[in-house]
Amino acid sequence: MAHAYIGDKDAYLKRLRRIEGQIRGLQRMVEQEEYCIDILTQVSAATKALQSVALGLLDEHLAHCVVDAAREGGPEAETKVREASEAIARLVRS
Repeated sequence: MAHAYIGDKDAYLKRLRRIEGQIRGLQRMVEQEEYCIDILTQVSAATKALQSVALGLLDEHLAHCVVDAAREGGPEAETKVREASEAIARLVRS
């Protein structure tokens, strides 16, 4: 079974590589003892970028995996809804 995000896989990978670059930039900022507020600003930007990826993946999961399972019914539908609820709870806590 293909995952819902496969159609946007290249876009997700591009965004994650960009985030990876942001994290490396944060490491350099700490190594170079940059001003703490500037580092915190960049941490916030990286966090927002990761949240954006997470929300996109969640949207794909709900629109495809959960909807498909709900159409089929049975225990799989309940499992997919529970997984989505748990993922949302984790995102809200972070």
